[in-house]
Amino acid sequence: MDDRLHVLAVCGHEAAHGAALRHLAGPDTAVVADGRELYRALAARPARQDVAVVPMTLGREPGLAAEAARTVRALPPELRGGLAVAEPFGTATHLVGWLRAAASTVPERAALLLTAPAGDPHEDAELDRVAHLVRRHGRHRLVQTALLGGDPDPAEGARRCALLGARTVAVLSASFLPPAPPPAPDGVSVLDAGPLLSAAALAAVLSARAAAAVRRLHEHGEDGVAAALTGHHHGPGAHTHAVPAGGVR
Repeated sequence: MDDRLHVLAVCGHEAAHGAALRHLAGPDTAVVADGRELYRALAARPARQDVAVVPMTLGREPGLAAEAARTVRALPPELRGGLAVAEPFGTATHLVGWLRAAASTVPERAALLLTAPAGDPHEDAELDRVAHLVRRHGRHRLVQTALLGGDPDPAEGARRCALLGARTVAVLSASFLPPAPPPAPDGVSVLDAGPLLSAAALAAVLSARAAAAVRRLHEHGEDGVAAALTGHHHGPGAHTHAVPAGGVR
């Protein structure tokens, strides 16, 4: 039996279905899209090998954990030994904290433009709620949102910031994708404020989620499937307003 912990980072649109996180892949970590790609990866693993399935959401894709759990549940019983579904990588509360930390290096006079892939109407509205909290608890007066592949797109978001009086717009990614600074409107400078989290921080949070899931499996016999299906997660990051240690760049 392989005693190493293997991690499957399962991705939806917040990570471009895995394309944004391929750099995390390694000997003990695979980055896969939800659905069939996840099922194939699970079915191909050696029996009884400890594997943690980590839903790579930042809180805007709440159904990702349940989808991953349904995929795990569809496996034959003999393939489910040693398999655990972890807490989601992050919640909307984590996202607000990480965005505030990233914005701490942005000049106070600049407008913040939060960008993320478009989702369904509820997921897009959640981005607006996140922006409101970043503004409410931060030091930047103007915080706007833009959707990659949606409306408003980053160019329109920058234009709106300019119409509201901004002369500097800092683009912050509210997803796992890198920022996508649009062309600058006349008289406005557009800054790339960098990724939401550094590669080291991403790896650290992913490792912590995976280790906690396998620990619950071995100590309490909980594989995380029921919790993911009902949305009743527990443990670090489930209902906290704290930013995980090492979680900001």
